[in-house]
Amino acid sequence: MCLDVTGYRCPLPVIRMEAALRKMTPGQSLTVRADDPVAAVDIPHFCREAGHEARRQPDEEEAGRPVCVFLVTRGPNQA
Repeated sequence: MCLDVTGYRCPLPVIRMEAALRKMTPGQSLTVRADDPVAAVDIPHFCREAGHEARRQPDEEEAGRPVCVFLVTRGPNQA
């Protein structure tokens, strides 16, 4: 499953990711793509606080802009 939040600014990438995680079962993974520089900090912070795992993947580029990519695995607790 992939969640593309490119074009969205803080706090929307994390809000949309949280909504997607709520629909998932523990252990399922979600690829999150974001071009907001703040998301590179907010996504792992949210995941750490909520009990999920966020692993940074190699950055991509879209329309000349860097896109950070995370593989987020849903933790055992409710998002």
